[in-house]
Amino acid sequence: MLARGPVHRVRTDASGEFWLVLGHAEGRTALADPRLSNDIRHSAAWEDDGGNSIGLNMVQTDPPQHTRLRALVAKDFTPGRIEALRPKVQRIADELVDTMLPLGRVDLVEAFALPLPLAVICELLGVPGNDRKTFHEWYLESTDFTRPETAAAAARAMTGYLAELVAAKQREPGEDLLSALAGSMGEEEDRLSFEEMLGMAFLLLVAGYETAANLLSSGTLALLRHPEQLAALRADWSLLENAVEEMLRYEGAVETTAFRYAKEALELGGTAIGVGESVAVVLAAASRDPRRFDGADRFDIRRDARGHMAFGYGIHHCLGAPLARMQGAIAFRTLLERCPGLALDTEPETLSWRPSMMLRGLHQLPVTFG
Repeated sequence: MLARGPVHRVRTDASGEFWLVLGHAEGRTALADPRLSNDIRHSAAWEDDGGNSIGLNMVQTDPPQHTRLRALVAKDFTPGRIEALRPKVQRIADELVDTMLPLGRVDLVEAFALPLPLAVICELLGVPGNDRKTFHEWYLESTDFTRPETAAAAARAMTGYLAELVAAKQREPGEDLLSALAGSMGEEEDRLSFEEMLGMAFLLLVAGYETAANLLSSGTLALLRHPEQLAALRADWSLLENAVEEMLRYEGAVETTAFRYAKEALELGGTAIGVGESVAVVLAAASRDPRRFDGADRFDIRRDARGHMAFGYGIHHCLGAPLARMQGAIAFRTLLERCPGLALDTEPETLSWRPSMMLRGLHQLPVTFG
């Protein structure tokens, strides 16, 4: 599709007509253009249904509200707080491998790729350990778009739980990020309202969970399908940081951005976009644009993978990217060092992907340990 042009008009049953941006340069242009708004009220199809608190987050707002919300989160979501998680991430990864190895064969998604980032994001936010299994079940149901009623019910349950958790953090704050953010709540302009706090908590939990899980499962699959790359990495761990970047480029966890809405008419990649029309950037296609990356469909952990679009671009670039990179580096090294016989336990063609326009993740990844 990219070979036929960088911007295409498409139609789906769920979203109607909208523009897909596939090119790397065009994608960056779109994500940096203030005429393309993240606020759905600029959509020609928008109807006010009363709204909900989940919309009160950074993904669905523009400056100055987005600038304010991002600054309030960034002052507590610091590099130091992320780095402090490193020994916990290592401990969690080791414990999961300890559990897997004696079994001989597992579904790596269920046994490693999902539970690791779930435990990490719950540690970061201060979600009690005995609530994590329930949250995991709610999350899987809320993202199962083949069952919309079940998904909606699970999302409501998650929102209710988070409202109670935020209130608990206000009463008895801990050392976690959610407690720090709860300390920023209030009615003043430089503070988060309760509804904004709830939206941010939902965003942080969801965005920090499946995206990291998809990196771990898709990245492992890429390595197992390219044994020469796997061997090169095991022989030289100095390649690890760039290998993670190549995994993000080659098989990004987020396939497509949230919609942008044209506040005024504009041209993108030689295509006229009308006022109120919806635009989505396909990050996965942009990261494989041959105009930007030579041999873009080739998995190569030695290439300079910088400049990929896996974490978006512009003011909405993923705030949690450093945490995802740190988790990925620890998880891949732990898995590959401790499981020297790691191998696929099925033909790659039999693997299936979760149904989602926005996220790209495997249903299962059967592996053996040799």
